[in-house]
Amino acid sequence: MTTTTSPLRIALIGTGFMGRMHTHAWRTAPRFFDLPLTPQPALLVGHRADATAEAAARWEWPEHSVDWREAVERDDIDVIDICTPGQTHAEIALAALAAGKHVLCEKPLANSVAEAEEMTDAAARAGVVAMCGFSYRRTPALTLARELIAAGRVGEIRHVRAQYLQDWLSDSDAPHTWRLDRDRAGSGALGDIGAHSIDTAQWLSGQDITAVSATLRTFVTSRPRRGAVEGLGGVAADTTDRLPVTVDDAAAFTAHFDGGALGVFEATRLATGRRNANRIEINGDRGAIAFDFERMNELEVYDAAADVAQGFRRVQVTEAQHPYAGAWWPVGHGLGYEHLFTHQAVDFVRAVAGEIPASPTFADATQVQRVLAAVEQSAAHDSILTTVAAGAVDAPANPVEGNPS
Repeated sequence: MTTTTSPLRIALIGTGFMGRMHTHAWRTAPRFFDLPLTPQPALLVGHRADATAEAAARWEWPEHSVDWREAVERDDIDVIDICTPGQTHAEIALAALAAGKHVLCEKPLANSVAEAEEMTDAAARAGVVAMCGFSYRRTPALTLARELIAAGRVGEIRHVRAQYLQDWLSDSDAPHTWRLDRDRAGSGALGDIGAHSIDTAQWLSGQDITAVSATLRTFVTSRPRRGAVEGLGGVAADTTDRLPVTVDDAAAFTAHFDGGALGVFEATRLATGRRNANRIEINGDRGAIAFDFERMNELEVYDAAADVAQGFRRVQVTEAQHPYAGAWWPVGHGLGYEHLFTHQAVDFVRAVAGEIPASPTFADATQVQRVLAAVEQSAAHDSILTTVAAGAVDAPANPVEGNPS
């Protein structure tokens, strides 16, 4: 493996789940991949001083702060990595771009189409790398699927069906989080996990969604304040101290693609028994591919031209020639969720060095944001067909149990 003395100094903003994951990625990437620049974790920014200091010590960040503006203003910081709740993305990203920093921003890009479009325009003016963290693009099996589709292996795409099913909110007394507050998260299951399905479907198919017909549901309209369910001896405490849920629990919609394909999408965080079932199947006139992240090292491939042995073939995407896989373990040993973020860091660094185009760009992520807005508009108008368009107005959401929001 080659080494380089040229550092790419990173400021990471956010100390939660994604902050931990991105930290791991920045540290791991140069240890397994030959990179033109060496990502160097330099500054960790959090919200609370004590928690930020603890995270910086545990994750070995040399400096920490509770002011993201410090990261943007420092001349020795090259990259701003945004891992904060959605309502903060636009302000931080716009300031970073204005300062000439490269930006990696978690998805969804923003909480509104207007914010996303402003961020995209700012990125174009800045002339830096601005990438959105749709990490599932970096799953080797899905990257292989995209290569097969681009090579014509499925032919003319007719059907796209995608599901993202989780169950971590299936208990009505699961505690409230910022992801259940529309002002902070933008939307619920739709934006949190449905955005991944939308991005994956458009990226794999090479087609954009142009219209949707949708419905949203909020099944649990209030949840206990965090900490109120931490009873003694394993017995739940009083759950009467509850906060309102102002986002969707579940989303379902059909979609028209500009290449003629028909899409069916479902996203929910109340699918009992499904931990992280991020699934997609694409059917064409020559074949099909199918993927489920709960079996992330496998891709199902169907060739309609096969004379005998008809049916899906299970491909273990762990060979050295498969996307990303050759940098890791011996054949058959498989990868995990964390590897997607390492691959994302690798591609980001290579884009900064000019070796590859940045992907997904802020423009790609804005297209996803337009679809999210169209889904909400359709649901707000009782599932009428809604066009996906630039300058779309985000629909106000007021979820009511059992009714479309």
